[in-house]
Amino acid sequence: MSRILIVEDEMAIAELEKDYLELSDFEVEIENAGDKGLERALKEEFNLIILDLMLPGMDGFEICKGIRSAKNIPILMVSAKKEDIDKIRGLGMGADDYITKPFSPSELVARVKAHLARYERLTGDSLKENEVVEIRGLKIDKTARRVYVNNEERNFTTKEFDLLTFLAENPNRVYTKEELFQKIWDMDSIGDIATVTVHIKKIREKIEFNTSKPQYIETIWGVGYRFKV
Repeated sequence: MSRILIVEDEMAIAELEKDYLELSDFEVEIENAGDKGLERALKEEFNLIILDLMLPGMDGFEICKGIRSAKNIPILMVSAKKEDIDKIRGLGMGADDYITKPFSPSELVARVKAHLARYERLTGDSLKENEVVEIRGLKIDKTARRVYVNNEERNFTTKEFDLLTFLAENPNRVYTKEELFQKIWDMDSIGDIATVTVHIKKIREKIEFNTSKPQYIETIWGVGYRFKV
């Protein structure tokens, strides 16, 4: 169920909006003061904000700017001001829509549904949680293909990333150089196993604190390599 925050100081209007939205199966919260509205919008999880322009404590322009600096959720600005300059300013601050009072509650509900549907289409894929492997300060983001060591990003080539990810996802198992070459390069080694050695060396330089005493990828002499957990 989508959760909506209404920031509106006129309770009669806020309650009417809430009633119509709840009839359409939305969960709705109301905040009357501008500063409190911004605080809740930033701290809590809402799918959409309905924001009045004229509010006590902080006006809608400031709130919109504050929300947009931290979140990308839809913001519908509501105001009795009909001047184009206010619409331009509101949209320029990051509002997705500007509705002029008075308006019909059904129009508001229709716009809310349209903006939520559009937002879900545009961000559906990006909202999915990235697939991540984390081991003792090493973070491998498989979705974004990025690697971090103690929250510091390290740059990896395609094969370095693939090799590191394969080993990290298959810990405590020893792989020969021939096996790794076949798994990552998808071909028989044919004497090219030195490629694996070079890539392991480069990976260690990027993730190990001390390459002579690796804590992640260890060499099993005469056999191959193993990722330790």
